[in-house]
Parts: sequence; C-alpha cells; structure tokens
Amino acid sequence: MTPLTTLLTARVGLTAILALVALSGGPSEAGAVSARVKMACAGDYFSYCSQHSPTSPAVRQCMRANGLKLSSRCVSALVAAGEVSKEEVSRRQAAK
Repeated sequence: MTPLTTLLTARVGLTAILALVALSGGPSEAGAVSARVKMACAGDYFSYCSQHSPTSPAVRQCMRANGLKLSSRCVSALVAAGEVSKEEVSRRQAAK
C-alpha cells in the first residue's frame, strides 16, 4: 500500500466510525433506532439532517421532511423497523 492509499483507507474507516458514533444512542434511550436503520440511513442523515443531533426529535422530523429524497435502502430499513409504514411511503410517492 502506498502512503496515500493508507491515508485514504484510514480516513474512510474513521468516517465510518464517526458516522456510527454520531448515529448511536444508548440502548435505554427512548425511541432509539436499530443498528440496521443506523447503517442504512447514515448517508441520508449526513446529506440532509446532520445539523440535528442524531438522538433529538428534530432529526426524526428532518428525516420525515426529506422522506422523498431518502435512499431506498434507508426507506426499506425504516419500514422494516416500523418507523414508517409501507402505506405512508406509497402515499407520499403517489403524491409526488
């Protein structure tokens, strides 16, 4: 590995760790989301809602407001976790 490749690999790893830490809330925290949602929605969080603390009610409002922009991976994880219903996703897409 070249020094540049090593640096880039370390930077990507650090970014991933920071994303997980930023999105993590304590397991006893009310309304905490699953690890699957955190992993699937990390990019969407940083793209649209990183101005909000990941454990605040504001981040949920922000993600909901940006619902049509969220990746399909994130939406699928949110549906599977019961954070949003398939019906609401369908209704929003139809209203688009």
